[in-house]
Amino acid sequence: MTGIYQNDQGNNNNMKTLHEREKKQFKKLFNDEELKDFDDRLAILEMFLQTDRHLTVSELKSILTEKGYSFDAAFIRDTLKMLCHYGFAHKHRFEDGAVRYEQRHLEDHHDHMICMKCGKILEFMDDQLEQLQAEVAATQGFHMLQHRMEIYGICADCLNKRDMIVPLVRAKQGEKVTIEEFSGGSSARMRLMSMGLRTGDTLDVITSDTTGQLVVAVGNKRYAIGRGLAKKIQVRPVGK
Repeated sequence: MTGIYQNDQGNNNNMKTLHEREKKQFKKLFNDEELKDFDDRLAILEMFLQTDRHLTVSELKSILTEKGYSFDAAFIRDTLKMLCHYGFAHKHRFEDGAVRYEQRHLEDHHDHMICMKCGKILEFMDDQLEQLQAEVAATQGFHMLQHRMEIYGICADCLNKRDMIVPLVRAKQGEKVTIEEFSGGSSARMRLMSMGLRTGDTLDVITSDTTGQLVVAVGNKRYAIGRGLAKKIQVRPVGK
């Protein structure tokens, strides 16, 4: 089975049943372990279960504040840590560096695709891919306990909104682009050509920070290009 989803809204009844089961197990664990602040932590769990997003502590705090709760960030973070410990939540640190939490349901596994332009996180599951990963591990004599896959790119919505030809400075890290033209006068063109860059070359964007140089590769050669010069290289994303 292959699927791309975001904790589906059309399954409300199933999700309610699942969330009630989660809360019941949460209560039992609290009673068994004699943990403190049950009512406050249950309120945080309930708000957490009502969202299908990958939340930071500050985002969850904002949701709780809107609902009339006044928990501080440290208490929310500690509760999320507890939810991870008991298997009700997953903690992620995606490439943007932010720590995010998502619901963890038993017997459910999925991987993630993250848009590097808008930050959207798509969840997906593919049985064939899961089987292939297990087979690859087995061929190496490796016993796989757990795994995660994160695919970084640009989502369909952002691709549809994107201009066909853009300055290289706007290309995303990990993207492949083709040089369409050079702008900025003959001196800039000569400089780029002296580096070995030509129209029609396909570039792999290795590094594309908001400040400093871009690092690109053509075949097995790497080039460091200042942002000013990168603005004068017009490129088209491969496949567009």
